[in-house]
Amino acid sequence: MNTAAATGSASCRFAHYFVVCGVDTETGLEPDDGAGEGFEHSPVRRSFKSKVLAHYPENTDRNPFNKDAVNMLCMPRGLSFRTQADRLDPQFHSFTISFDDCTRSYGFVHTFYEEVTSPQIITAMQTLCQMHHVEHHSSSLASSPSSSSSSASSPSTSSMDSLASSLDESDAESLAGVSGCLGCVGSFDPTRDTLYVSKALCLVTPLPFLQASRQFLVQLHQAVTSQTAPPLPLESYIHNILYEVPLPPPGRSLRFHGVQGPILCQRPGPGELPLGEYPLGDAFSLLGVDSMVKLLTCALLETQVLLYSSDYQRLMTVAEGINTLLFPFQWQHIYLPIISAPLHHLLDAPVPFLMGIQRRDGAQRSSLNLPHEANLCFVDIDNHCVEAPEDLPQFPDQTELIQELSEVLLQFGLPPQGGVIAKPTTTSSSSPRLSSLVLEDLMEDRRNGNLGGEELAVLERLQALARRCGGGKMSDGGKTLGHVFEEEEEELKAAKLNIQLREVFAGRFAAMFGRYDDFVIHSALDLDSWLTNREGMFNFDKGSFLSVQPASHLHFLSRFLETSMFSSFVDGKVISRWADREPLQQLFDSRLERERLYDTGSEDSCSCLYRKCTTLFESGQTIERRLLKADHTAIHPHLLDMRIGQGRHHPGYFPKLQADVLAQAQNTNKSEPKRSTVSDQSGKSTFARKNLRQSKLLDLTPQAITQTHREFVDGLLSECRLKTKRMLKERMGKESVELGQGEASITGLQENTLIHGLCDLLERTWGHGLQVKQGKSALWSHLLHYQAAQGKTEAPAESPGSNCSDQRTVDDGALPLRGSLIQDMRFIQTMSEGLSDVGQARAWIHLALEKKMLSQHLKELLTNQDWAVDKKKRDKCIKRDFACLSLGIPYRVVIIPMKKLSIAMATVDPWVCVSGELGDSGVRQIPKNTQEIFFQVGIHPACKNLGRLSTLQLGQENSGLLAKCLIDCVMVYNEITGHTYKFPCGRWLGKGVGDGSLERVLIGQLVSPGAEEDAGRLTGTPPPELASPSQSVRTVLGSLGRMPFVEVQEDMREAVNNLVKHFHKPEQERGNLTVLLCGEGGLVLCLEKFLLHGLKSNRLFQRNVFVWDFVEKAVASMETADQMGDLHGSTLTKGPPCDLLCHYVSAINASPRNIGKEGKFQLFVCLGIRDRLLSLWLPLLADCPLTARTYEDGALLRDRAAVHSLSRMLHTLNDFAITLETALVKGVDL
Repeated sequence: MNTAAATGSASCRFAHYFVVCGVDTETGLEPDDGAGEGFEHSPVRRSFKSKVLAHYPENTDRNPFNKDAVNMLCMPRGLSFRTQADRLDPQFHSFTISFDDCTRSYGFVHTFYEEVTSPQIITAMQTLCQMHHVEHHSSSLASSPSSSSSSASSPSTSSMDSLASSLDESDAESLAGVSGCLGCVGSFDPTRDTLYVSKALCLVTPLPFLQASRQFLVQLHQAVTSQTAPPLPLESYIHNILYEVPLPPPGRSLRFHGVQGPILCQRPGPGELPLGEYPLGDAFSLLGVDSMVKLLTCALLETQVLLYSSDYQRLMTVAEGINTLLFPFQWQHIYLPIISAPLHHLLDAPVPFLMGIQRRDGAQRSSLNLPHEANLCFVDIDNHCVEAPEDLPQFPDQTELIQELSEVLLQFGLPPQGGVIAKPTTTSSSSPRLSSLVLEDLMEDRRNGNLGGEELAVLERLQALARRCGGGKMSDGGKTLGHVFEEEEEELKAAKLNIQLREVFAGRFAAMFGRYDDFVIHSALDLDSWLTNREGMFNFDKGSFLSVQPASHLHFLSRFLETSMFSSFVDGKVISRWADREPLQQLFDSRLERERLYDTGSEDSCSCLYRKCTTLFESGQTIERRLLKADHTAIHPHLLDMRIGQGRHHPGYFPKLQADVLAQAQNTNKSEPKRSTVSDQSGKSTFARKNLRQSKLLDLTPQAITQTHREFVDGLLSECRLKTKRMLKERMGKESVELGQGEASITGLQENTLIHGLCDLLERTWGHGLQVKQGKSALWSHLLHYQAAQGKTEAPAESPGSNCSDQRTVDDGALPLRGSLIQDMRFIQTMSEGLSDVGQARAWIHLALEKKMLSQHLKELLTNQDWAVDKKKRDKCIKRDFACLSLGIPYRVVIIPMKKLSIAMATVDPWVCVSGELGDSGVRQIPKNTQEIFFQVGIHPACKNLGRLSTLQLGQENSGLLAKCLIDCVMVYNEITGHTYKFPCGRWLGKGVGDGSLERVLIGQLVSPGAEEDAGRLTGTPPPELASPSQSVRTVLGSLGRMPFVEVQEDMREAVNNLVKHFHKPEQERGNLTVLLCGEGGLVLCLEKFLLHGLKSNRLFQRNVFVWDFVEKAVASMETADQMGDLHGSTLTKGPPCDLLCHYVSAINASPRNIGKEGKFQLFVCLGIRDRLLSLWLPLLADCPLTARTYEDGALLRDRAAVHSLSRMLHTLNDFAITLETALVKGVDL
């Protein structure tokens, strides 16, 4: 056994802070206005504001002290007063608090009642009681109820410390007359009663050391109430736990000393589940197995969870129990297991939350007036009831899971059905107090495993004897030996039950997500690019994952994959490529790897049987070994250097501690380096989703509350935008396969899941700030009010021509008439018998989505609000953000000119037409003096979206002073999918330059998000990676005579092979045919290289050499020779191929499109390959008499073997039906 000391920083100590909260005698009594109590209550039964009287140390390195938050959580109901006639049992509860660095700490509070000795407080309470009695007596004599008016006149000032002195003598005499009538309950008379006030001792720790912290606080309080002084001043014990007791090492136990005995705590090892001491057995006993599984399902699906109980510790027990069962996932939203009355405005938050509120005496659930109930899980702990939202899916293998959990509970003697009242949280007799030093040593030796053989047998016989005989008093105020052993065994039993229940759930998650890493998509090249494009990236192949799951699991899993906790979990897996993994994820992954060693892999995941957890016994034995034997012992409390007279013992009163002694250890650690927080702290990752900090949520200033709700709404609308984007992606045809959406059946399931999520978002939006509601659905309540208001104005609004109200135009921005919304409501009301309000609201949303009218309906609902002036100011934002539900897919097009000539863009009026697999955008004019345009497609039902983009037509009207510009490329960005397409150009656009083209057909290339070219698309700097086709041609033209013969043939062979392989693939796996024909390395460019090889430049043609010039001249020479009969003696044979060649060239030249010479040659090749003529035309061009004069002797076109080989390759493509995009053949009727 080793001796340990907390020599490190605050993050390595057992405790961060020791806090004392209570009444401040200097400021006096301040009514707690936020407690929600009326003046009809007796002052002794009212709540008053508490204060933090002292906290040590002042601050720590990483976790600054939040005085207001700690005070609110230590005493959620403020100060409570009692008299000797009331019960004065101490109470215990705990809380959790998050710091600014996203770490979580735990507070453990021991609340007891201390006699009031301040004359100022006693006089103020007496005066308040007398005034309350006079008002109550006068109101009872009045003929009409006037309690409200009289209570309004009662004193409610912020301070009552000078209340007694403010009364004149005559008032005091009149009040004294009623003192004899104050014998009722809740009255106070200082001559007869003793006044007590609550005081709280709190210990804030970095880990949930529930049992150890509770024992330390109880022992501290028992030392205060004891008639004999403790061995050392209380400062010695507090200083010891703050500065000298370290955290137990992982996988080890630690013993330290309280005021009256040793205390043991332990910490799990690296391969075990994180520390969780909150008794799950109590939670299951209160709610039952079925309800706990239902509650966990709600938490996993991120519904709003509200806990309700009269006991604060029950709220914390259930909340922390659910939180620990989520492993390996973490709750990502508001987490406040205890909220006081001033924080009840957080119930209006339109975001997922897990919160708990205290039930007041006699209060009913209906009195809460909850704004959100459509997606609320209400947990009435005291009545053992869980009200889940409608359509809640079952947890996978729920029946088998409940059976396994029931077996575990029965082994520990707990009934699975629940309804058992847990032990009260009073702490009057909690900690073992052994007066006999010999017995104390014997107990410590047993804990440490130092007893063996005979000694251990003797101790076991003493234990058995004590149990049979009931023990006996060891000493005054002590506990029986039997009770000591019973408490030890109960603590061990609770710890083993905790770990076994958690292992069952951890095993279920391991079975469901055992192969999750196979579906994680690693698409980013580095961490910066991933963070930059996080919102538009897909990190998990949800469709493929769902396709291998059992059918019974799909309803739950499809919704769970959309939650923030799963997204954060996957984000952590992606980030682990560049940074250390989170502890929880690392632990989960290591468990999966260990299970795979024993997994034969023969079972199909869709049909595998339920397997029970096999590590229950092992996990229980591990924790038992640590609890029965302490591995380390902390430094014992010792006498401090205190001033004379300090530390005196006053029985029943917690003393004022010497601050300089308890703060002295702060300076000893300033020079030490900061250490990282504890590894098993279940805090958020640095890269996790950013949420509101708890310190902001607990801020009660009006500005902070307004800002908090503003952030709630902003987050809600952002979530709504993301949800609608996902819904649009589900309807994007083949492009959804690119995004990893999986097969058709799974896509439909995911779409229904997203619609369900949208319904929830709309409910939360309409419920935020709602004052009057009918039923559980805020949206349906709004619709019913709107329907009633329209019914009143419907009759006078009718006219003879109003029978066309159902007609709708498809013009942009056109709104339907009001009747369509009302008629949809009437249809739902007629067809939905038996549906609840929530079900009718969801049915209305489904119907509006199917009719593509949801956006118009919401606009109408929010525009016509004269009847509801008190609605929220959020309507403008809702109208803006819900518009995307029907407007379609937004695209952004940016034209990037060559940097040196970018000024020329100001002199032209360009236009674009973007085409994809599913349609085109139509001609879109670029505004003058700009280089980009933003437009949307999909407004018309006939065109949902463009699909995968393939071509882009870029043109100009040839107007302006210098109507020409050199275009580097055009970038098209899909705002929904985040895909960026690059259309390389590298050519002039204008008459008199280049090939004189006023219109070019560009071929798109999909670039990865976050690539360097994406960063340059708005800067005008051409990206260096992707060379445009024209740049490749210019390279060929610069080295005509030096172009390797074999290289040109190899490129031609590769282009043809790519086309053959394209048609031999399954249809769903084929790429873009246009890219294979006209893109980089495509058939058109390779054939152009072939015809450019050996071409004599600057002989026949005065300008740059283009292949189309040769084709035109060759066809012209054929037609002239035919007319003059010069074909005699030539190898060229007149026939259908020759006639078709001349016909096609003439038709291309006659086309109204100004596509230039390069565009005409591209069209020539595409038409020839489509109509199976290209293999016949090539020999005709080779045999043309013009060829000998135009090409050098070594040219490929003059090599009969090369021409014959190329013709045979092209002939193989005649077996396939080639369909060309409309953009390629527009304007040519052939």
